[in-house]
Amino acid sequence: MPRSRYRFGEESYPHFMTNTVVAWLPVFSQPDFANVILQSWRFLQQQRDIRIFAFVIMENHLHWIASGPLLSKRVGEFKSFTATSILRMMEAKGYATLLQELSYFRSAHKRDQEHQMWQDGSHPKQIDSVEMMWQKIEYTHNNPLRRGYVDDPTHWRYSSARSYAGLPGLLDVETDWQ
Repeated sequence: MPRSRYRFGEESYPHFMTNTVVAWLPVFSQPDFANVILQSWRFLQQQRDIRIFAFVIMENHLHWIASGPLLSKRVGEFKSFTATSILRMMEAKGYATLLQELSYFRSAHKRDQEHQMWQDGSHPKQIDSVEMMWQKIEYTHNNPLRRGYVDDPTHWRYSSARSYAGLPGLLDVETDWQ
């Protein structure tokens, strides 16, 4: 029996995804850890032909819209690579409490690893219309606004809202997708 009702749809369509840290721990409140996400997305764009249309990195989760060959596999690789990289950085920097929490909240079926960074799944939703694409982009960009962190989505540096406003951002995204 499948663990989740969420499945990747047709490869040619963009997908809206959410990746959440276990127990909603605030891992990405540290810029070094958020930068691992950005670096990994750049790799996917440059080396794996993944197109990224929008993103936001919050303190404990991220939303992104992407398409490309073998997207499901690439998302799995992304989660594995980012978790390994961030856990190594935590160990090197002495983040003992956060590492203990990532161990404590590890799922019982994850017996082969000491820590778990990401919750299982990415909750992919296939985007099959221009209206749905805009709805997901706006949802993504307005996440920091809804949380009360900023008054304007373009003020959140870990978001593609700046790119859609014609401003420089931390990650190049494809804004001309229509």
